[in-house]
Amino acid sequence: MKEFIDRYIKVIDRYIIGKYLGTFVFTLMIFIVISVVFDISEHLDNFLSKHATLYQIAFQYYAGFIPFYMNMLSPLINFLAVIFFTAKMANQTEIVPILSGKASFNRFLRPYFIASSLVFVFSFFANVYLIPYTNRLKNDFENSHGFNGDQDPTKSEVHLKLDAHTYVYLQSYDQTANSGYTFIMEKFNGDELKEKLYAPTINYDSVKNKWKLNNCTVRYVNGLREKQLNNVQLDTALDMRPFDFDVLHDDSYDAMSLSILNGAIAKERIRGSGVLDNMLYEKYNRFIYPLSTFVLTLIGVSISSRRVRGGIGLPLGIGIFLCFSYIVLVKFAFVFAEKGTMTPMLAAFFPNFVFGALGYYLLYKAPK
Repeated sequence: MKEFIDRYIKVIDRYIIGKYLGTFVFTLMIFIVISVVFDISEHLDNFLSKHATLYQIAFQYYAGFIPFYMNMLSPLINFLAVIFFTAKMANQTEIVPILSGKASFNRFLRPYFIASSLVFVFSFFANVYLIPYTNRLKNDFENSHGFNGDQDPTKSEVHLKLDAHTYVYLQSYDQTANSGYTFIMEKFNGDELKEKLYAPTINYDSVKNKWKLNNCTVRYVNGLREKQLNNVQLDTALDMRPFDFDVLHDDSYDAMSLSILNGAIAKERIRGSGVLDNMLYEKYNRFIYPLSTFVLTLIGVSISSRRVRGGIGLPLGIGIFLCFSYIVLVKFAFVFAEKGTMTPMLAAFFPNFVFGALGYYLLYKAPK
């Protein structure tokens, strides 16, 4: 292994990789510390009024807060770090001797992409496996300590599709009593109604995992002939759970593990409640977002490897502008996916596609 490293990673590679990772880690830590300080000042009253313990604040709330923002900011901080130290190298005339020798610009890019690969691997596994778990810690803390205010967490007027033939409607659901009101279930054979059930109340038994329907009225339809049963008591298993009547915000999907998210997507394909695109975007974005590390690294090297009058100020200013542009593009892509204008996979790829094309153009124009 040592012989392989010595053969393919030269002194200049180690120098650039060291500057890359050192600047990246240092800049990321500064941003995280600033974010934590501002967040503490914003939520200090909530911590005190809700009597949150130091353990809960440190190992639940901030154990979720810090990894989430580290992962979200890492490609952008990586971009700024690349611009900062590369522009500094160019300003100190360290890049000119490299390119004036036999090294091509592509060879000069090698240590950048070795270092960005390390950042990518860390971001990828954090995005897919770690962040959903830490987000759940943070969400549980916020829910248990009233950070989301006194909003009603339950839906009303809920329509669900349980399978290819069964549709249900529930007017409202009381989480405290595990009771729903005005429940209607209809079963179809194609377009023909075969059975309709109405129950004024429905209760969930968490021990048996069954629903108890009280005072039901059941109509059986067979062409022009109908049969009706009144005051029926049912104790049945339905493919729905109390959490199906919770209000799911977009930030709830990023707290689902990949297996749970895949299960929710499969169920949503049947039910069709209108959030499938949001779920698919969250799934695809977990895999695609870390690729921005390579795209932004390419742009960062291309715009900062040329020595310019005024030092590192101009490249850094361009980098900050491009960071904001990338964030805006990501938000637009999410809205396009949510509204159905663009497929979720295309929306997740779109920012990297646009900035990748920009990076290729800047690489073409970069000094060789």
